[in-house]
Amino acid sequence: MKHLKSVEQFAMVPYLVRWLLFSCVLGALAGTASAVFLYALDRATDTRIAHAWLLWLLPVAGFATGWVYLRVGQSVEGGNNLLIDEVHDPKKIVPKRMAPLVLVATVVTHLFGGSAGREGTAVQMGGALADQVTRLFGLDRDERRILLMGGIAAGFSSVFGTPLAGAIFGLEVLAIGRLRYDALLACVASALAADLACRAWGIHHTVYTIPFVPPMTAAGLGSVIVAGIAFGIVGMLFADSTHALSAFIKRKIAYAPARALIGGAAVAVAATVLHVPQFLGLGIPTIVQAFGGPLPVYDFAGKFGFTVATLASGFKGGEVTPLFYIGATLGNALGHVLALPIPVLAGLGFVAVFAGAANTPIASTIMAIELFGSDIAVYAALSCVVAYLFSGHTGIYRAQRVGHAKHPLLPAGMRLSEIPALRRARRAETNVAPPP
Repeated sequence: MKHLKSVEQFAMVPYLVRWLLFSCVLGALAGTASAVFLYALDRATDTRIAHAWLLWLLPVAGFATGWVYLRVGQSVEGGNNLLIDEVHDPKKIVPKRMAPLVLVATVVTHLFGGSAGREGTAVQMGGALADQVTRLFGLDRDERRILLMGGIAAGFSSVFGTPLAGAIFGLEVLAIGRLRYDALLACVASALAADLACRAWGIHHTVYTIPFVPPMTAAGLGSVIVAGIAFGIVGMLFADSTHALSAFIKRKIAYAPARALIGGAAVAVAATVLHVPQFLGLGIPTIVQAFGGPLPVYDFAGKFGFTVATLASGFKGGEVTPLFYIGATLGNALGHVLALPIPVLAGLGFVAVFAGAANTPIASTIMAIELFGSDIAVYAALSCVVAYLFSGHTGIYRAQRVGHAKHPLLPAGMRLSEIPALRRARRAETNVAPPP
């Protein structure tokens, strides 16, 4: 027995060295790509703010983006869902063009005032780079799966500066209720390397401050549960609204570039008429303000609407930073009625709406600890779990599988995109009259 144990430890050394090599190469590439992306995004945002008239070119930018994807980007149109599908059912190498296409398209979205995020871009770049590393080292099918998960983790880690949350996100986002431990080393090492590489290029991430987290009380925990329910429902509504509006637009407008043209015009007109520039772009300044004091109670709804319109009409970007905005401002609004300080509820909303919309409660809890400190850990864990449960079987990533359902009414292995059809079929069976 002692001999077997020593052999096992020796056998683990080449495995460790091998995967550290793969992960560090991937992390360095993904972190560098995120650094370039974040720098370009900052310059685009500054330019848009300095030249407000650029908003009126949003329809033209949308048309151009749609035309480019129609001509050369249809193979990568699936974005994050394509990566999730490739992990579950590997078929073909992710095209190299995914990384530059999504980087440029997302910067264009922000330069002209679209309301979108950045995680989708970083994750797609990480996945595309992972497949190039796969080809470089000649990895097999199962090793490719693991490295793709590492690419997802590296992209998320480097774009937000949260390596531990990024590592768990790469494991958790693939299936509801299930983690894959075979990729644990790759995800952790890739996420750490990507964060170090991104920071080495001089990129600084936004700091969010919660001055004081009160000790646990029954009233405080009760408030967290109520807030968690609200966060989960809003996350569910965001995902469902984005998917529903996207499907509606595709049914009504066959030509893809025209969808973003019309959607961009709607966003530009609405932002100008309502005079709400805070709902454009990432919205980082408003997120920071949510931790400082009361904001208008409708802020979360405004960002919700502008982001759904932007993404559903075909603009590129992510959902996560807008979800941070929606969650932080919703938590800010709930601070008027719940027994916790506004900064605490803003921080809980920041992570919990994302936890519900992405079905990633563990990664979201760890993100709260990395961003806000360990004092918020218990409150964050409870709010993220409750939000995850109350968001139902929906989410922003429709390629997610049901690993372990939130309730026993759904079979394992289904894609989230298949659940609506299953529910319709069950309702049809229920409505069939029994034979006489």
